[in-house]
Amino acid sequence: MKKLTLLVSIIAMASLSFVSCSKKASAGNAGSVLHVQVGPSPETIDPALNSAVDGANMILHAFEGLLKFDRNNNIVAGLSDKWEQSEDGLTWTFHLRNNLKWSDGSALTAEDFVYSWKRVADPNTAAPYGYDLLNLVVGFDEASAGNLDALGVEAPDANTFVVHLTNPCIYFDKIAAFAVLVPVQKATIEANGDGWTVNPATYVTSGPYYMSEFTDGAQIVFTKNPNYWDAANITFEKIVWHLIEDANTSYNAYNQNELQMIKDVPTEEIPSLRGNGEFYLEPIMGTYYVTFNTKKAPFDNQKVREALSLAIDRGHVASTIMQGTYSPAKNFVGPGVSDAVAGTTFEAVTEEMYGDHFNTDNYEADLAKAKQLLAETGYPDGNGFPTFEYLTNDSGYHKAVAEYLQAAWAELGLTMNVNIQEWKTVTADRRSGNFDVARNGWVYDWDDPSNMINLLETGNGNNDGKYSSKEFDKFVDLARNATDVAKHYDYLHQAEQVLLNDAAMAPVAYYNDFWLQKPNLKDTWHSPYGYWYFMYGKLE
Repeated sequence: MKKLTLLVSIIAMASLSFVSCSKKASAGNAGSVLHVQVGPSPETIDPALNSAVDGANMILHAFEGLLKFDRNNNIVAGLSDKWEQSEDGLTWTFHLRNNLKWSDGSALTAEDFVYSWKRVADPNTAAPYGYDLLNLVVGFDEASAGNLDALGVEAPDANTFVVHLTNPCIYFDKIAAFAVLVPVQKATIEANGDGWTVNPATYVTSGPYYMSEFTDGAQIVFTKNPNYWDAANITFEKIVWHLIEDANTSYNAYNQNELQMIKDVPTEEIPSLRGNGEFYLEPIMGTYYVTFNTKKAPFDNQKVREALSLAIDRGHVASTIMQGTYSPAKNFVGPGVSDAVAGTTFEAVTEEMYGDHFNTDNYEADLAKAKQLLAETGYPDGNGFPTFEYLTNDSGYHKAVAEYLQAAWAELGLTMNVNIQEWKTVTADRRSGNFDVARNGWVYDWDDPSNMINLLETGNGNNDGKYSSKEFDKFVDLARNATDVAKHYDYLHQAEQVLLNDAAMAPVAYYNDFWLQKPNLKDTWHSPYGYWYFMYGKLE
């Protein structure tokens, strides 16, 4: 989740940020200011351009959309307090709350949603989620080609926003709750261009907080928005987002009581932290995987991709390198994601219908097959295979996984160099195709397997490897347009099998989130989509 590139060294700024941080932490202990670390400098905090969890965590505290998720992961009212769909499921009507305002005090109306949704569809915006979210809206093809007025959204009056769909969508309420489709202010964006998100004066918001300070590489400060409709229930006066890339720096600041919560915990500390009441480990819906640049030889060859994938000992990665904090991936879609019948999961149905694609208990057989596949492609024992790079960032397990892959692929006779970049460079390079092979991962935005499976669809803005398959695209389209719930999921199962058989990517592990949180930080919650909600919390 895009374009910002203000390069300021995190290491250079970290010491400065903690000088001021130690003073502000005392205010935090008084209950008015919260200091947290959920990631390094995000590539962007523009809702339309962001596709990363760290940026999304900030965005959901600054903006609110039509609908939102509550602490039980249920869809509830957001800026819209009433909504309905037509009998045929093709028209959704959202009624906005009365007297909504932007953080600058100006009126927020349904026209702001019209502008914002068209901006996501606009080819000049190049929103990573544009296609995935809006292709089911009437006129999207014309809008994405530049005719924005063709998009089937309208505001018949200031308090009513209407969306027209080409086909019914069984999860459209979840799409309406997604952070990319929040309203953004037209006037400030047109006046300031891409720079609107890095200036507190122009980061005009619709949610619980507005930006009061931006220091790239150091911290972003959010202050309570008095114009938010539910401001009376927002507890912290300020949230300070500490933009720290190095987990040891985060950990030290946490232990010095400068931060009340950190997402990035040094992996070497995890064994000693197990059993500690401040250490949390919770499952989330998501998969850690390897992306192949299918536009570059030899990764345009299915057998090459499959060989690289089979050479990964997923059980070893999850249990040893990731110290049991992740689970070995047996398919692409992992645990917790729903299927057609209530109480069933997509993963369990996949196992019943097709079996697990990866047998994590028989790595030696997979390695032998990988060597055979390489020989069949003209690279016996790796002879003639070009040296290539693996793009990753250095946080969590990413470097350790990269070094493991380097050794695993060396078993095939291949030479892979590890290219470590800061996080926002990794996301930008992946999207632009500036890589050979790269670490990747996806945490779901809503509970439907299409949210991850569709990533590999031709034309999807999050399809970093530019994989393309007519057969796969056919199943995705059938699932998208299915009005029968059972058929929707069946098509997605077939689509997943195409991906796995084509080695479109290499699933490695299923995600869990782990973090440290002070015991006096209460009433916050963590969602299965990897988001933390701090706006209703308190420090006791």
